[in-house]
Amino acid sequence: ADHRQIHRPRALAAAGEEENALKSGVEMVLRQTRDALTKMGVDNIITFDAHDPRVQNAVPLMGLDNIIPSYQVLKAMFKNLSDFRPDKDHFMIISPDEGAINRNMYYASVLGVNLGMFYKRRDYSTIIDGRNPIVAHEYMGNDVAGKDVFIADDIISSGESMLDIAVELKKRKANKIYCYATYPIFTNGLEAFNKAYADGIIDGVFGTNLTYRTPELLSSPWFYEVDCSKYIAYFIASLNHDKSISQVIDPHTKIEALLKKYGIK
Repeated sequence: ADHRQIHRPRALAAAGEEENALKSGVEMVLRQTRDALTKMGVDNIITFDAHDPRVQNAVPLMGLDNIIPSYQVLKAMFKNLSDFRPDKDHFMIISPDEGAINRNMYYASVLGVNLGMFYKRRDYSTIIDGRNPIVAHEYMGNDVAGKDVFIADDIISSGESMLDIAVELKKRKANKIYCYATYPIFTNGLEAFNKAYADGIIDGVFGTNLTYRTPELLSSPWFYEVDCSKYIAYFIASLNHDKSISQVIDPHTKIEALLKKYGIK
């Protein structure tokens, strides 16, 4: 076949979990990556779930599409959870912090359920391991008692904040708690999550195959993989055939069909 463009998916740059990381070394890495890609003739970048939209400022002369695999996440939940009932009477979306509010707001909107949020109260007079320690997770939102809860974020690094939030939700008598991260890295290992699962704090963690997953993680009884391979293939096929990717980027129609299939809407 005669293709005028070749698209190669690749992990491109380091990511910072804290917002202030964009003000330091990560900016330098992004600039160096931009320069290398420019020399290679790259004119468009597709990334999944960038931690901060300001990364676009590092490539002002390139296109940058930030993709959120929302449909793939919901599809995996319906596939793996036999009692999954995402309606307003049984289910809530909880944002783990202010930075994740947009992705969680999308889930709440397409499902038609309530949205709550935690915000991190920090001690800005102290710095530990390069960051201001979290004093408490404060909750804002409707009562979670008796409801299943879904918490979405872009990355699980140590997972400490995610588990703290799960504990707080259990104190508020939440029913089942499911966590999701596009990048399930688990830099501190799986012990804390194994214990949380055994203690009934969390009921499952969903994560994509967009990053490396250790064999230990894949075999964990609480981990469910969200397969994005087909999604990426659609992007590459559309781009290589000069077709619009707008329908691939916008999952709303697919989500509506998915909910109708399972009798939610």
